Amino acid sequence: MAQQIQPIFILPEGAQRTSGKTAQKNNIEAAIQVADTVRTTLGPKGMDKMLVDTLGDVTVTNDGVTILNEIEIEHPAAKMMVEIAKTQEEEVGDGTTTAVVLAGELLKKAGELLDQKIHPTVLSKGYRIAAEKAQEILKGMAEKISEKDKDVLKSIAMTAMTGKGAEHAKDKLASLLVDAVVGIIDEVDGKKIINTENIKIEKKVGGGIEDSELIKGIVLDKERVHSSMPKMVKDAKVLLLDTAVEIKNTETDAKIQITDPSQLQGFIEMEEKMLKEMVDKIKATGANVLFCQKGIDDTAQHYLAKYGIFAVRRVTKSDMEKLARATGGKIISNLDDVSEKDLGYAGLVEERKISDESMVFITECKNPKSMTILIRGGTDHVIDEIKRAMEDAIGDVAAALKSGLVVGGAGSVEIELANELRKFANTLSGREQLAVQAFADSVEVIPRTLAENAGLDPIDILAKTKSEHEHGKKWAGIDVFEGKVVDAWKEGIIEPLKIKTQAIQSASEVAIMILRIDDVIASAPKSQPSMPPQGMGGMGGMGY
Repeated sequence: MAQQIQPIFILPEGAQRTSGKTAQKNNIEAAIQVADTVRTTLGPKGMDKMLVDTLGDVTVTNDGVTILNEIEIEHPAAKMMVEIAKTQEEEVGDGTTTAVVLAGELLKKAGELLDQKIHPTVLSKGYRIAAEKAQEILKGMAEKISEKDKDVLKSIAMTAMTGKGAEHAKDKLASLLVDAVVGIIDEVDGKKIINTENIKIEKKVGGGIEDSELIKGIVLDKERVHSSMPKMVKDAKVLLLDTAVEIKNTETDAKIQITDPSQLQGFIEMEEKMLKEMVDKIKATGANVLFCQKGIDDTAQHYLAKYGIFAVRRVTKSDMEKLARATGGKIISNLDDVSEKDLGYAGLVEERKISDESMVFITECKNPKSMTILIRGGTDHVIDEIKRAMEDAIGDVAAALKSGLVVGGAGSVEIELANELRKFANTLSGREQLAVQAFADSVEVIPRTLAENAGLDPIDILAKTKSEHEHGKKWAGIDVFEGKVVDAWKEGIIEPLKIKTQAIQSASEVAIMILRIDDVIASAPKSQPSMPPQGMGGMGGMGY
């Protein structure tokens, strides 16, 4: 009688395991599906997605990272694709769709090579070689620019906004944001430092997109604390306070026993006297405008108004920091320690009504290193999408200025890169050559998608564009509006080099990582502890 062998269970009950070819195919398929989700949004003729969350809030956008953040993705390989978009957003601020679509195509081409029995390790090595070579080729192709090239910077901003909700006013918006980015450049030891957080984007529904404006200073969505205060202060001496103009409660629990009404009156008078002393200290500095990060007591508001001091309370920490940069003032956390030299300066501080809501404008600063772009538009959805387009464009202009290198858009840079990579592949021997060729083919997904999204015949238009590149026209790209081949640089379709280098780096790294996975072990979901039936009066566990 044959002895029965006891099966050995390594994984807990309910755990799922897929391995080998199945695991690879599943992962590749999941990644491709993510890429396909955002692919239709690429380019000037890309379409938008309407996303509705669990609360019913609606977002209408064609911004890759916004789409991927809003949809709940479960598959682990698909989540890795979302990470690409996030990295691209953090590093550059634009090109998220490009990066994800490129990663999807790299995996699609890799899947075809895997079917031809090429080992994933060989593929990974080939992709790595191609990615390194691609960075080198792109740097060699790029053109140099500086902040003096305002027209080129404006073209970069307009390229970033084309195909987004801000398109019909992109000329004006591009001018605003180029001035903003150039205005916040800091030079430290000869190095340009651009912190885009110093550009505040404030939204207000009402008016049209063309009513948007750049304020060389700060706009706060606040109002002055007391109606008797002046609405406008010229030659403002600004005090920035990070402490409450209130009587603090004691840290320990203290009881005050009052036996006589006159004692209560004395107590109230003492509080008033303390508050007046605080306001007197503020007045003594010579300040006529006060921005307070904390609260301002009603009595203190009365005295401030009496002295003609314009005051705003509960200003956020980030806005306080921007105010300090714009006015040149210091943020003070102790009223006893304040002097005139700590004050900032603004030519004008005023409260204005914008669409029936009050806002405070701090303008005419001497050297404002913080700027505000006030966006206007018909509805919240429109303004939100314009804000996303503006953030992308600001990221692009900042990235171009940081590296000082830019390339032509309209798919021209990808076709040139693919050509150069194919030449490079021919110098390799062994199977890596196939991987490098697959990488070159994958890069062409960007111009092909631009053509598809515009309703053009991708085979026809790509053949014409490649022909131009063969004749040495490196910026020959696709005009999706006219359906013909144009010189992207002359047409002002320009992008920062960083978009392309970062997209290729992130996409190739994730594609290589997914290719090297041959086993997926998913733990069983933890079962919820069963709750004992809740008693319902004398009815025990009724309903269970």
